[in-house]
Amino acid sequence: MKRSFFPSASAPLRGPELFDISNRSPFRGPGLLRFALKRPKIDDFSNLTAFCGNSFTIGIMKIAIDTRETARTKTGKGWYAFVMVKELIKNDPENQYVLYTQEKTPEFEKYPNVTQKVFPQKGWLWHWAVLQDLKKNPPDFFWATTSTIIPALTPKSLKTFVTVHDLVAFILPEGHNRKAMWIERLTLKRALKKAYRIVTVSENTKQDLKTRFKINDEKIILTPCAASNIFIPRIKKSIMETVTQKYRLPDRFILGVGTLSPRKNFTRLMKAYERLALTHPEVHLVIVGDWGWCCEEIRKESGHPNIHLIGYVEGTDLAAIYNLAEIFVFPSLYEGFGIPPLEAMACGCPVIVSNNSSLPEVVGEAGLKIDPYSISDITNAMEKILNESALREKLIEFGFKQARKFSWKRSAEHLKKEFYSLSKKAVQ
Repeated sequence: MKRSFFPSASAPLRGPELFDISNRSPFRGPGLLRFALKRPKIDDFSNLTAFCGNSFTIGIMKIAIDTRETARTKTGKGWYAFVMVKELIKNDPENQYVLYTQEKTPEFEKYPNVTQKVFPQKGWLWHWAVLQDLKKNPPDFFWATTSTIIPALTPKSLKTFVTVHDLVAFILPEGHNRKAMWIERLTLKRALKKAYRIVTVSENTKQDLKTRFKINDEKIILTPCAASNIFIPRIKKSIMETVTQKYRLPDRFILGVGTLSPRKNFTRLMKAYERLALTHPEVHLVIVGDWGWCCEEIRKESGHPNIHLIGYVEGTDLAAIYNLAEIFVFPSLYEGFGIPPLEAMACGCPVIVSNNSSLPEVVGEAGLKIDPYSISDITNAMEKILNESALREKLIEFGFKQARKFSWKRSAEHLKKEFYSLSKKAVQ
């Protein structure tokens, strides 16, 4: 007996039944496509119910994601992957998520629509193992959040979303880890060509992609980063006191946050601080971050008694440190986005950033901008905020407003809508 495509009061079709591609279904393959093309276009998926009746349900999608960076000590890319995936799975219980990793991320375990597939292999072997599994169990979409290796190797039949955080390997190769630089140079162009969609975190990186690789606008999805909701002003006094004692923080200090590597430009920040200390010896410099690559010069420069390198800090401890700092300085030579300035602004700390790459886009009018190659420029900006209380208050006020413009939830929702709109399971 043939089933009608149209819902009826007695036997409505739902979910998988609506998109049945078995031999019993009169609407399968091209037939369904021809039928769908005759229907009026639906641009807003929130109106599908109104159009099709309450019995219409979009079929379940299977979305696979590389979450390898979410379980380890996280920096910029790792935090992006962690928070974006968390927002997706938290607000999208209808679809299935398969997360490829080397070790499970505990925060993802509580969601019933999530499967974490663990592959213990290291390096290239991990990517190869995941690729073979994707071929064997193809999802509707695969999203590569931090690496371009798998997207460069996948068949075009696999709809791949690849996140490009920055083009540092091409624009500032001397400021990048050499191994990572060559991997990106060998894989990125091929990954971009094969990608179904390219996800990026800033308008600056989007323009870099368009200029260098001639990528069309419609292929790029913009999902800006944000400050997580733990970064708030006026944290409890007891927490601030505990953090001060735990990290042996000075009474007054200027703060820098980032991996200790050449691109973050901490050597020039320390030299700028040494000049500032001649007139403001009571203000120290505190730098938060793990040791990165090629950091010998940073070690040499950090000998000043008022410079404190306190290592990697995250969570509420980091939020408390932002609250305690007099000024936050981010003199990076190049950034795809730059999350720390947003975190500082959300905590009510006035911000100084470089005048390059994405950073003016991130801070807007809420921060002072400096030439990161000029030590005197960095010193003068710090001195200006320390000496001018009205400027300090203005930057704090503007910073709160600027930080609120960015939202992880909105970025994840935008990406989810792209999955829906591009899915073969969505009738338009």
